[in-house]
Amino acid sequence: MKAPWTFARFLPLAQQLLSRARLPGLLLAVARKSGRQGWRLAALQEDLRLLQNLCLAWWRGEYTAIGGEALLAVVAALLYFVTPLDALPDWLVGVGFIDDLAVLAWVLRTWSSELDAFRAWREAQAPQVLERIERLPADDEVVAPR
Repeated sequence: MKAPWTFARFLPLAQQLLSRARLPGLLLAVARKSGRQGWRLAALQEDLRLLQNLCLAWWRGEYTAIGGEALLAVVAALLYFVTPLDALPDWLVGVGFIDDLAVLAWVLRTWSSELDAFRAWREAQAPQVLERIERLPADDEVVAPR
């Protein structure tokens, strides 16, 4: 399946975000937006959390088995999700999240083997380890991990 047409412009932005160590800020923005829009995004909450947890584990250096293209696609999808003015602006009631859903579904389908590997790794971790890894960054961690 081909990537949604509006998604491609987010790949270089995701690359810049990663190269400038801005991933923690993006993850906080995803958490805020998904929390505010929870009732609209009920079906997506688990998938968003998976992508967010993958990025947190990678950022903390705990999970490095993801390929560079897959990580870039995940970060670009999360960036697309938090951007209010994309193909269909989020403020358009009833349709504003359709393009976000399409992008997230494409990433989940295209990189399913990478995401399945992360799920398997995650299931092998002790609960207290996951709690530490998947904790959202504190304000003093937003620039770089400890």
